[in-house]
Amino acid sequence: MGFQVADHSTLLNMQTKTQLYDVAVAGGGLAGLAGSILLARAGYKVVLLEKNHYPFHRVCGEYISEESRPFLTKLGVPFSEWDLPLIRNLVVTAPDGSALESRLDMGGFGLSRYLLDATLASIARTAGVHLMEDTRVSDTWYENGQMKLRLSMDVITARVAVGSFGKRSNLDVKWKRNFVQQKQGKLNNLLGVKYHVKADLPSDTIALHNFRDGYCGVSQIENGLYCLCYLTNAANLGLCNNSIRQMEDRILGSKDRKSVV
Repeated sequence: MGFQVADHSTLLNMQTKTQLYDVAVAGGGLAGLAGSILLARAGYKVVLLEKNHYPFHRVCGEYISEESRPFLTKLGVPFSEWDLPLIRNLVVTAPDGSALESRLDMGGFGLSRYLLDATLASIARTAGVHLMEDTRVSDTWYENGQMKLRLSMDVITARVAVGSFGKRSNLDVKWKRNFVQQKQGKLNNLLGVKYHVKADLPSDTIALHNFRDGYCGVSQIENGLYCLCYLTNAANLGLCNNSIRQMEDRILGSKDRKSVV
């Protein structure tokens, strides 16, 4: 995602960082971390700006395809030090409880973003990336041949700025991008929830359980825990007094076999 130019007149009560970076990356997810590491190793002066503080959890599934292992190994992820579950089977269930099972030809492994992102952040620091945590980029613009990124009390200057943040971020809202202006509809007003749980389930299997207006993925990660992450239409939450617990009891965990989570 590239940055667009915004209009600016003055920078009130702010100080511009005198250090000029080759690249400033906004967003410290997998793409931002990996890109920063590669750029720093190539000799560029890189600053990475992340609004959270590592380690932290992300709402997402935590099954990673084996095709990603060589690249992550090249970055420096120490797979040999971790006892990660190898996932080679898939189970998909329908809302009526019927199920399909399949072997995953390539397969994958389970690894939490909590551990993976924090590990990559450490690798980035070692590579020479200036990692700024708890730092939110509130705006960015092009000025005199350089990119400017506004923080809370400072302005970062770089030759190139890279946007590596999720859709509908604060920058998307500020720039009034078209997809932000669109009214939330039935298909894009969604709710995601994730837990790390203990369970008596096959460690080599990822399961995708469909329920009314949603689905839930379950697979093992490190330390014997399981990632349980589900996505559903926010209307389901409204049917349950906006209570996640009630929604999980009534819709995800109903006894009438309309869901199997």
